[in-house]
Amino acid sequence: MNKQKRLEMLTRLRDANPHPTTELNYASPFELLISVILSAQSTDVGVNKATDKLYPVANTPEAIYALGVDGLKHYIKTIGLFNAKAENVIKTCGILINQHASVVPENRAALEALPGVGRKTANVVLNTAFGWPTIAVDTHIFRVSNRTKLAMGKNVDLVEQKLLKVVSTEFKVDVHHWLILHGRYTCIARKPRCGSCLIEDLCEFKDKTED
Repeated sequence: MNKQKRLEMLTRLRDANPHPTTELNYASPFELLISVILSAQSTDVGVNKATDKLYPVANTPEAIYALGVDGLKHYIKTIGLFNAKAENVIKTCGILINQHASVVPENRAALEALPGVGRKTANVVLNTAFGWPTIAVDTHIFRVSNRTKLAMGKNVDLVEQKLLKVVSTEFKVDVHHWLILHGRYTCIARKPRCGSCLIEDLCEFKDKTED
């Protein structure tokens, strides 16, 4: 895909959604961090259902840490991998309390040192909570980037590197959200909805559908 196509594609996505954000419910960087940890291999809808009950009761590192692993499990048991996630969240809260004055660090290395936090989660927090021009590549972004030929790569790290290279500065802060939403609702995995796609004429996918 050439530079002009990419520019037009991202311009259309921006025009359709000028101020995109995550579909996770959160009211602080800490709530966002916990929600992103919980969202691994789970849906945002499922995470929101759990955190809508958890956060009114406990939404600080101290409050969640005080619940303990078993107490936290009560709130997140409907989420996949909840046992491991409960362990990671409690450990993360302990580290935030003891090493970061209960504040989510605006630092990649410090974030990635937290249990349950990898590069993708750190990218989401840095982007969404702090406005960094990071691009967290999940399965939706990986699929959309490769399928459209916007930024091709054999794994998520390569796609992230390519996106950071080809996406111009004006789009970098928001492109993560545009591509996730596009993959979640239009360029879906099994059968993309090409007929209702606003960038269908720019996309270089060969097996387009009429739906």
